[in-house]
Amino acid sequence: MTARKKKIVVAFSGGLDTSYTVMRLAKEGHKVYAACANTGGFSDEQLKRNEENARRLGAVDYVTLDVTQEYYEKSLKYMIFGNVLRNNCYPISVSSERIFQAIAIARYAKEIDADAIAHGSTGAGNDQIRFDMTFMVMAPGVEIITLTRDQALSRQEEIDYLKENGFEADFTKLKYSYNVGIWGTSICGGELLDSTQGLPEEAYLKQVKKTEESLLKITFEKGEITAVDGKPFENRIAAIQYIEEIGSAYGIGRNCNVGDTIIGIKGRVGFEAAAPMLIIEAHRLLEKCTLSKWQQYWKDQVANWYGMFLHESQYLEPVMPDIEAMLTSSQRNVNGTVILRLRPLGFDTVGVDSKDDLLKSKLGEYGEMQHGWTADDAKGFIKILSTPLRAYYSIHPDEERGEKSTK
Repeated sequence: MTARKKKIVVAFSGGLDTSYTVMRLAKEGHKVYAACANTGGFSDEQLKRNEENARRLGAVDYVTLDVTQEYYEKSLKYMIFGNVLRNNCYPISVSSERIFQAIAIARYAKEIDADAIAHGSTGAGNDQIRFDMTFMVMAPGVEIITLTRDQALSRQEEIDYLKENGFEADFTKLKYSYNVGIWGTSICGGELLDSTQGLPEEAYLKQVKKTEESLLKITFEKGEITAVDGKPFENRIAAIQYIEEIGSAYGIGRNCNVGDTIIGIKGRVGFEAAAPMLIIEAHRLLEKCTLSKWQQYWKDQVANWYGMFLHESQYLEPVMPDIEAMLTSSQRNVNGTVILRLRPLGFDTVGVDSKDDLLKSKLGEYGEMQHGWTADDAKGFIKILSTPLRAYYSIHPDEERGEKSTK
């Protein structure tokens, strides 16, 4: 930092690191603008408290940047289209949220002609990459300030500084840290630091409240949710929140994921994500009934890359809109209602009611009766299908599987 006083936007979450950043920069005489980018994880009460605290910490202005709808339209719906689960386990929540928070912050910094953007990431995680890369691309020439990372500050050092300057708040380090978002809550710390242990019941924010089984019906039109239990939803965000309320009462969507971080080390995170798991599995079942074999295959390939790019801060890669175009096209016949059976800590897929259900083909019922071909047609098909194998093993009889080698 130079002696020149700057106009600085701080990506403000209200936590310890960003609170320290706001106060420290303000005390140094800079004009600090605190900006909280909300992708659906903050309550109205939290946002109000953030504004009050930001001003107490010395910010000359505060703004909430609500990008929840943008987050859905530009990312979340494609994660549903693609049934995206990292390592077939984890709904990509925090990483995708961070990208859109960073985009909103960069956009705001450019609007007010800021000299710098500051954030509270440490040097040990993925978020520093997601923020820095997005700022570099979207706000070129704007300085990036990371006091916690650059000064290797401890929590206690930050707490002491805030107290010494008259800001009292409960920043006691808890056993677990949480990131609450519309697409799930991530949990870090505690038993997760030991690969032999899982999370205990008390680690989860949402406890099991319902024990009797019930049915949940989710209706999709072109891959997007339009109704839940017959109740129509024009607002997709509201539909997700409604499903979360239903599923979390059963403690559905709990798990732990071990994955590769962007910085190259392994990371372990717990999560509770009722809505994502219910929606993705319902959507996946509907696609099994309405998509062709090769539609499913190729959609899975590009969806896997889509999720990987989101996680690894490559949302701005030019190929992403191309992948989104394919995912969107694949959803043209993904219409119908999926029935799920909910129970404590789990659920089952029951069935599908869809006018586009390919199981309803008049050509035949699997294992029952053929209508589109004769018995002789079937024999001929099987004979032709086996021709390459018969040709190979006629030349290499010693390689026939299940037979002892003659060599």
